[in-house]
Amino acid sequence: MLDLNFIRNNKETVLNGLKKKQSSIDEQFIDQIIQLDETRRDLQQQTDSLRAQKNEASDKIAQLQGDEKQAAIMKMKEVSDQEKDLSQKLKDAETKLKEMMLQVPNLPAADVPEGGEADNKPFKIVGELPKFDFEPKDHVELGKLLDIIDIESGQNCSGARFYYLKNEAVLLQFALIQYALNKLTTKGFIPVIPPVLVREEAMFASGFFPADRSEVYHVNPEEDDLYLVGTAEVPLTMLHYDQILDEAKLPIRYFGYSSCFRREAGSYGKDTRGILRVHQFDKIEMYSFCHPDKSAAEHELIRETEEEIMQDLGLPYQVINICAGDLGAPATKKYDIEAWIPTQNSYRELTSCSNCTTYQANRAKIRYRTPTNEIAPLHTLNGTAIAIARMLIALIENNQQADGSVKIPKILRPFMNNQESIQPK
Repeated sequence: MLDLNFIRNNKETVLNGLKKKQSSIDEQFIDQIIQLDETRRDLQQQTDSLRAQKNEASDKIAQLQGDEKQAAIMKMKEVSDQEKDLSQKLKDAETKLKEMMLQVPNLPAADVPEGGEADNKPFKIVGELPKFDFEPKDHVELGKLLDIIDIESGQNCSGARFYYLKNEAVLLQFALIQYALNKLTTKGFIPVIPPVLVREEAMFASGFFPADRSEVYHVNPEEDDLYLVGTAEVPLTMLHYDQILDEAKLPIRYFGYSSCFRREAGSYGKDTRGILRVHQFDKIEMYSFCHPDKSAAEHELIRETEEEIMQDLGLPYQVINICAGDLGAPATKKYDIEAWIPTQNSYRELTSCSNCTTYQANRAKIRYRTPTNEIAPLHTLNGTAIAIARMLIALIENNQQADGSVKIPKILRPFMNNQESIQPK
């Protein structure tokens, strides 16, 4: 979340940022936060004063006798009742203030373009689009022809937006995973397989609650009260929950491999064909705990890593600096990398990377210690290395041949027994 002192001392900056981000949080809401904070601080002072009176009275009562002692005890009881009443009011104010603060999104960086989703424009386009002398098939047709993607059985098993991967699609998935393991570990990222069931606190800490609650699967709320993550970003945030890190060790870079689960509640009717938008998929996510002065450079490093992956796999792509109105709550800046999907005649998002500055770190109480022993909040960043389902779509469609076969990218062949192509069954 944003720092409360920053909101109080930089109201106009906050309001301008919220307007740029097209947030529903308005000036009245921010004024209520500031006023509630003043009320909270006043209640805290009154409560502290009464507690001091109680402590002082306790010392004096021990030295009193008779009626004088009884009168002092009665007076202390009055003070104690007042303190109890103020403590409850303080608790209520703190709860309401936290609830309101959690609704305020991160502010967009100065170099983030104005506008919303419709205004997103690429600033970089890489690679030549494939040229076919035949009518290309989409990944659904190829999946059936090659017997590698079974959507019908997935629907029979689990409903819409589920699927089975079979045969070489499974080999391709694990080839992509092994390739990413090699690439990211050489760049200093630490491999992690995190939990995919998390507590509510993890969803708030990573910034997905309260805004995206409707998109998350809630598992057995009456007993387990856990949530299925939509990205490894959530549990990776919690790796250093409520910790103070050594500045000398920053940045600390991780990548997590996990299954991801998304309700896609706001996507009814969108991308209903195939496996582009599904309820369950596997993904490798990069995550960095970084010094604030170096997070902009770290963001570029993550973006460059994502681009290297696209280039290694031979995919044409474009890069977008996402407009402020299309940013999620935690992000101050975000890049999307979109791969060319031939049968859709368009680029579609394959990866993204975000700089969340102190937004997640404040929520997760993650700080760093300077050489002078000062404690300060750090920055967190995240980025998709490979989202398996969407990557398979891009690879299959861009590498298809006239006979229905699909060439396997050279960089993946060592992880597939040097197999060069997937043949129709």
